[in-house]
Amino acid sequence: MTGLDSIIDNALQEDIHTGDITTLSVVPEPRPSHARLIAKEPLVLAGIGVAARVFHRLDPTIRFDARFPDGARVETGTLLAEMAGDSAMLLQGERVALNLLQRMCGIATLTARYVEAVAGTGARIVDTRKTMPGLRVLDKHAVRLGGGINHRTGLYDGVLIKENHIAAAGGITEAVRRARAYIPHTMKIEVETECLEEVAEALEAGADIIMLDNMDLDAMRRAVALIAGRALVEASGGVNLETVRGIAETGVDIISVGALTHSARAMDISMLLEAE
Repeated sequence: MTGLDSIIDNALQEDIHTGDITTLSVVPEPRPSHARLIAKEPLVLAGIGVAARVFHRLDPTIRFDARFPDGARVETGTLLAEMAGDSAMLLQGERVALNLLQRMCGIATLTARYVEAVAGTGARIVDTRKTMPGLRVLDKHAVRLGGGINHRTGLYDGVLIKENHIAAAGGITEAVRRARAYIPHTMKIEVETECLEEVAEALEAGADIIMLDNMDLDAMRRAVALIAGRALVEASGGVNLETVRGIAETGVDIISVGALTHSARAMDISMLLEAE
């Protein structure tokens, strides 16, 4: 993951800053310890290598033995990893390691629930750019571990013409024309639409992907029939675990879910340390 060490170093600097006062006062001398990471609830494991990297940035000699790979489904009470090293280093890395691991597990676990909800329909669950600032690479990696697919990574690697772009350009047709003239032939163009008239215009303009934004199920079905395979169809807006199956059954190809990364609950994982 590009930039992982920078993310970790910034987090450690934020937390430790000029020094861990508690550890410096309570454990002033080197003392070997071992520690365990325990799942306190069922989850999809994501970020165990990230947690290991946190401790290794503090002290490369820390031994970190992961018991399961990322993507594994584990139950309450499962031992996720064991560590051994200096007590001070383990204590100083604890919170950063857990923060990143718990968030990534939460995203992967929630994504897996969405993927399971649409199983058998042919629709794919994808993420959005609604990620935690500075943590996008981790958030999107966690989505993949949960069985989802990444949408564009940022503004630089995909064309998505949205409502405000359309307003600024003077319409869907002109926005698509300008984008097509600007991008290389290898890149696709996606257009956000809010009604069937806009769907028809986007299709006529040559959009490769048409997003159906906040449409009801009947409108989605009609849009899918109108597009008839001439473009990929993405549904977006108002998607939750109660509605996602019905949306998938309209025949859309892709369902983008902002909640995967902006509303996932951090999973409950604890670190237990014992001095030797």
